[in-house]
Amino acid sequence: MKRIIEGGIPATAKINVTPIIDVSLTLVIILLMTAPMLCVPDVEVDLPTALTRGAENEFNVSITLGKNGELAINETVVRPELFAATLRAVIAKASNENMLIVVRADRDAPYGMIRETLGTARAAGGNRLAVATLQSK
Repeated sequence: MKRIIEGGIPATAKINVTPIIDVSLTLVIILLMTAPMLCVPDVEVDLPTALTRGAENEFNVSITLGKNGELAINETVVRPELFAATLRAVIAKASNENMLIVVRADRDAPYGMIRETLGTARAAGGNRLAVATLQSK
């Protein structure tokens, strides 16, 4: 039997899901915005700008080179004397022949350091090398 409240409108119990959906979507947006910031090392880098195409969906190794010679492989900061050995270990662990090695160098880093980093990456077993830039507008 339905209960009828004064005024002739039957009483029904419904859950309003709109606030739950709003909160859930807000949390998803926050997660999507903060996730890319979690995988960048603490080396300050000012990338140059260029017209480039985006990287394909594949496993990439990121080498970050700061203007004062700081080096990082993916999220790990390494000392320059351990750079080659650490890079060889990362490349060997990945075991992907189409792996792309992306060098993120500061705009003010000397070209010789960038060239040396690319040479070390090639000697460590990297077949495909790329230099990261900012997208120009």
